[in-house]
Amino acid sequence: MADTVQPRDAKDVEAAVQWALAEGKTVEIVGHGSKRAIGRPAQTDVTLDLSTLTGVTLYEPEELVLSAKAGTPLAEIEALLAANGQQLAFEPMDYAGVLGGVAGRGTIGGALAANVSGPRRLKSGAGRDHFLGFCAVSGRGETFKSGGRVVKNVTGYDLCKLIAGSWGTLAAMTEVTIKVLPRPETEQTLLILGLEPARAVEAMTCAMGSSCDVSGAAHLPAGVAGRIAADELGGGAVTALRLEGFSPSVAERKRTLETLMKAFGELATAEAPRSRAFWKAVRDVTPFAADRSSLSPPQDERPLWRISTAPSRGAELAAMIAKGAQAQMFYDWAGGLIWVALGASDDAGAALVRRAVAATGGHATLIRAPASVRAAIDVFAPQDAAVAALTKRVKESFDPRGVLNPGRMWAGV
Repeated sequence: MADTVQPRDAKDVEAAVQWALAEGKTVEIVGHGSKRAIGRPAQTDVTLDLSTLTGVTLYEPEELVLSAKAGTPLAEIEALLAANGQQLAFEPMDYAGVLGGVAGRGTIGGALAANVSGPRRLKSGAGRDHFLGFCAVSGRGETFKSGGRVVKNVTGYDLCKLIAGSWGTLAAMTEVTIKVLPRPETEQTLLILGLEPARAVEAMTCAMGSSCDVSGAAHLPAGVAGRIAADELGGGAVTALRLEGFSPSVAERKRTLETLMKAFGELATAEAPRSRAFWKAVRDVTPFAADRSSLSPPQDERPLWRISTAPSRGAELAAMIAKGAQAQMFYDWAGGLIWVALGASDDAGAALVRRAVAATGGHATLIRAPASVRAAIDVFAPQDAAVAALTKRVKESFDPRGVLNPGRMWAGV
């Protein structure tokens, strides 16, 4: 069998895994490879390329449900939904910018396998919260199904929640079913200018606790903000609060939000086109996009961390990292998600990041670093003995011989 296999259908996927089992081979699962550089470097015998499994197999706009083959590009699905006034509410990130890939090549299967989400997660949840069902092939070479077309089909153990975020280590998905939602008629973003991180977190916390139904809350410190819109934002710190919905509702909620936020600082407004561009840049981490420039070291070689914590601890965690190393960062999810770019080092700053996370709570994932670094340190959050044992038992239940993406998340799993 060739080093790369491109199955034509789900039966071919099953046959490929069964062959790997029979031959004692290991398999790397990819779509278009847009997130291939995340995780520990692959040490597998065969690549199972699912990019040929494409196409929407069911779409019922009135029922807010869509099924597609796992290799279907997100761009194709988003275009279809937009034509019907709908969207993927979990706002999946495109990793092409930070990893130096080609934009728009992420697949729906990859987005769910990585449990991808964007700024709207604080309102609408992550990919796993919109994942209704799937068909997949386990590491046993067996095809199985879970879930259905509506949430009520999920009874007993919800395998969608398990598969989401498993990074292809448990099964190779061949088809997925997701919930879609109406697209907002319009949006506006209220900008608060010049805040320090701790004060920005206070403002975002206040906004999220209000009745204004904020769907995005981010803070970009001075310098970082200018990489999104230098001419419009002037390079100073920006705290952004997004409002979406029908025009009269957005206008009324914006007036209420302005009243609440005026005590925090100078206000400005980003109307719909500018607002959409801003949040797309936040979603795709544009300020830290891979770009060979005059920066030293080159920006695309700087380690990039994605850190989740309680929003109230975000500024504290970031300050601990900034005290120990030169770092640039910005905050999403009202302070609960911090993107941190550090200077190059042997461990990509892992010791510093892990200490800060241990002190404040949360978890950190190394998104960008050379393969040699990713092979030497924990890319995903280290697990204590009890959780590691549970993870191993789950892996063995689906893939007892370690055929699928072995070691992608943790060594030996």
